[in-house]
Amino acid sequence: MIHHLVHFAISPAEKAIRTVAVYLALLVLLHLSGKRSIAQLNSFDLVVLLLLSNVVQNAIIGNDNSLLGGLLGAVILIAANYALVHFAFMSPRFGKAIQGGSVVVAKDGKADDDELRKLAITHEEFIAGLRRQGLELEDTELVTLEPEGIFNATPKPKPTIEDVMRKLDEIELTLAQARP
Repeated sequence: MIHHLVHFAISPAEKAIRTVAVYLALLVLLHLSGKRSIAQLNSFDLVVLLLLSNVVQNAIIGNDNSLLGGLLGAVILIAANYALVHFAFMSPRFGKAIQGGSVVVAKDGKADDDELRKLAITHEEFIAGLRRQGLELEDTELVTLEPEGIFNATPKPKPTIEDVMRKLDEIELTLAQARP
């Protein structure tokens, strides 16, 4: 019994190649599927991600069901992810190439419906994403969808006391001019 827990059915080198190949392939597939799959995960997307993990399991482990084989695969996956994230951080050009850039989805309180359509994000999902941040669309100057799938909203500036006083002076002047 102990033998099955610690005996590799495939070599560690093959395990490493399989794990890194599947990891990179999944990164490319997720990148091609767009930011929507990360930004607004709905029940369909969740089912796909859960099934995807099951589908690629055998590609990673091969015919190795050993405890050490599974642990080695996990270590390789975490190491590959760490290396890729570190390299993307150290090389902004590489990071932008693999992650993409931000996309403007709203400006001056108005959604860019064409851009949302390209990203396959419904207007309702977009509004819900903003509300989770405590904002309403009309209260924003600019909203971008970041490569990580997060909406980054810049709220419209709040009026200062000087703005209020200036407006009050304008109203008083208008009222004074309207009097006979």
